[in-house]
Amino acid sequence: MTRPTVYLDHNATAVVRPEARAAMAHALEVGGNPSSIHAAGRAARAMVEQARDQVAALIAAPASTIVFTSGGTEANAIAIESAVAAGAKRLIVSAVEHDSVQETSRVLGVAVEVLPVTASGEADLAWLTARLAAWDPADGKPFVALMLANNETGVIQPVAEAAGLVRSADGWLHVDAIQAAGKIGVDSRALGADTLSISAHKIGGPQGVGALTFGPRATLSRRQHGGGQERGRRGGTENVPGITSFGAAAAEALKGLTEYQGRAGWRDAVAERLKADGGVVMGEAAPRLPNTLSIATPGFPADVQVMGLDLAGVMVSAGSACSSGKVKASTVLEAMGQGELAGCAIRVSGGWDTTEADWDRFLEAWSEAHTRHAARHATPLRQTVGAV
Repeated sequence: MTRPTVYLDHNATAVVRPEARAAMAHALEVGGNPSSIHAAGRAARAMVEQARDQVAALIAAPASTIVFTSGGTEANAIAIESAVAAGAKRLIVSAVEHDSVQETSRVLGVAVEVLPVTASGEADLAWLTARLAAWDPADGKPFVALMLANNETGVIQPVAEAAGLVRSADGWLHVDAIQAAGKIGVDSRALGADTLSISAHKIGGPQGVGALTFGPRATLSRRQHGGGQERGRRGGTENVPGITSFGAAAAEALKGLTEYQGRAGWRDAVAERLKADGGVVMGEAAPRLPNTLSIATPGFPADVQVMGLDLAGVMVSAGSACSSGKVKASTVLEAMGQGELAGCAIRVSGGWDTTEADWDRFLEAWSEAHTRHAARHATPLRQTVGAV
């Protein structure tokens, strides 16, 4: 009998919610340009503004500060490029930021410093405190990029504490909340974020649409020019079907937050079983997203695990899934001092439609693959390794 496939790679892209699919279909039927003043245009505008309210509610931000973008990567880029345009000559970027933040920072012709993380994957606030105290005003106001939750390990960063430090230095804090939104409560203003980015396809919406919110201390610079859409902050006709679908997904994600939190037990039960076979849970000592498990098993390469699981109908990833399909050692784990294990780590991430049975099926398939790999190499893989 063919076993059903199990999708446990929601941190890469979540399964599209039926409400989001229905909202997109409706928007496609309505048609209309939201900048037109006739009936179809007004209907399209109404859908965009409803979605703006829904997305704003998910991250507790004023709807007037929501700028729709082509995705999280563009939202991050707008924030970073705006800070440089406002005079930042030196950027502080955490060692575990997404590539879209790190790469954008490196190509702008300004100095970039790395905010280190501890062995548990949390930002080193003592380092940040000392660095901001020694800040040279000639470098402009400090800019710090610190994500809310890591896409690989699920580690939740001490953003509110970092925001206090950055504000004391009259700086700008950008928060990539793309993985956190919809999994934990996100209050952009309580966190102290000056800019904060999210993405539709991480919460059960479509790919190709995201949003940036900004606070009163941030000055956004338009990087895409056109007809003055998004209150003049981003040119180009709005992606009405995508935005409408994003809004529907955001509304559903907000309603399901409490249920999401209760699913951490499924993840933890599986982790204990894998630890018995030598697995090391990355970031176990830190607060983590309830859906994410990053675990490394010495002697069991990540690509072998991913391929073996895929053949068994279980889909997971190795490290970040935003690297053009490549399976490579995780720079996030290397930053945590886990370089020797980085090539043996996989990421398992559930979503809004994941069941406990899906986690059980993953465990079954992983155990089978682990046994086969051990037999082929004729050496036991069980080791006693302390959790991080």
